[in-house]
Amino acid sequence: MSNPPTTIAASVAEAPAGERWWTKLGPGLITGAADDDPSGIATYSQAGAQFGYAVGWTLLLTYPLMMGIQLASARIGRVTGKDLTETFARFCPRWLVASLVLLLLVANVINLGADLSAMGDSAALVLPGRAPWYAAGFGLLSLLLQVFLPYERYVRVLKWLTLSLFAYVGVVCVVAVDWRAALAGVFAPSFHWSRDYVTTIVAILGTTISPYLFFWQASQEVQEIRRVPQDHPLRIAPEQARRQFRRLRLDTAVGMGFSNLIAFFIITAAAATLHAHGQTHIETTAQAASALRPIAGDAAFTLFALGILGTGMLALPVLAGSAAEAVASYFHWRKGLDLTPAQGLSFYAILAAAMALGVAISLSGLNPISALFWAAVINAVISVPVMVAVMIAASSTKVMGKMVLPRRWKVLGWLATAAMAAASLALGVVSI
Repeated sequence: MSNPPTTIAASVAEAPAGERWWTKLGPGLITGAADDDPSGIATYSQAGAQFGYAVGWTLLLTYPLMMGIQLASARIGRVTGKDLTETFARFCPRWLVASLVLLLLVANVINLGADLSAMGDSAALVLPGRAPWYAAGFGLLSLLLQVFLPYERYVRVLKWLTLSLFAYVGVVCVVAVDWRAALAGVFAPSFHWSRDYVTTIVAILGTTISPYLFFWQASQEVQEIRRVPQDHPLRIAPEQARRQFRRLRLDTAVGMGFSNLIAFFIITAAAATLHAHGQTHIETTAQAASALRPIAGDAAFTLFALGILGTGMLALPVLAGSAAEAVASYFHWRKGLDLTPAQGLSFYAILAAAMALGVAISLSGLNPISALFWAAVINAVISVPVMVAVMIAASSTKVMGKMVLPRRWKVLGWLATAAMAAASLALGVVSI
């Protein structure tokens, strides 16, 4: 005779004795690390080169805003057991859901192409061979890992790849940093009403608060429910809510904190090396890396290239996977990185198509740094309607039952949405 559900629920309602805090890290940490992808590195580097330490304040702003919107997304996945596309379909017209998915798909494919192009350029800096072939190779390698590596093992790989982001801490350690100016840029900001400055701020917001991160973290919470036999959507297992909400807060706080801390080091490194020596515009990934070489030595040059490659391999599956899951959800196809190729043929076909389009963009000859920077701007503009939908869903009793987003997180989530809308509007004004 099987045990009643209450017995199972009770056994997992509280954390196991002796459980270490870092074992609770997963989707939030990976999402935060993926936020500092090549697009983020290029945007933060361009910001630091162009405006020095003066843009550091943006990261103090984005951390609580990221917490609000990412926690709302994660909470939707854990409470409902559904990803964002399926959740939006519960209260949005089908045409509106299709529009949101299409916006995500366009932004992600552009981001994939820009990331792959930057990775190819970076590989060519430290290895023999042509950049386009490296870009295509990284795209193929990432696709094969997603298709053939079981999800549980894949998560472990992604966690280890986050360590590559500490390369930028290493860069700051070997160059002369004006820490008084750096801290002033964070805590005593100055604002310049110019097209370049506003565009840079929008790009920073767009690369930090991106639509694919909302979709990814929500879907990974759903994957975790499937992966762990004892876990269930909280709407049907409210006994697990206390433990899971505590884990969500910790996971998201650490992941977003990690993302913003590394972003600060990237801006600081660019300000201390490029801006301080008169190089205020970065045209290519190779130029950015080469500019660091005579100033900070070969170690900084190598760390820069490795950071691009490591974060790129971390971000590619997040970009392609979030797009594939959104499209598959819209058409009600089986989805998830835990499926075998035979089980998830349609899902993996979408994944492969997104990656192929990204490779095609990377081979088109676009300027990598320019493409990465404008991909961040596109993310900022596209994120606004998606964020509105996320906040409506997280606040809806129809979707969340009694587990709607608490007021303090709701305020942060709507503030993040308002900030992105205001930034996009400001960009439109200065561009006229």
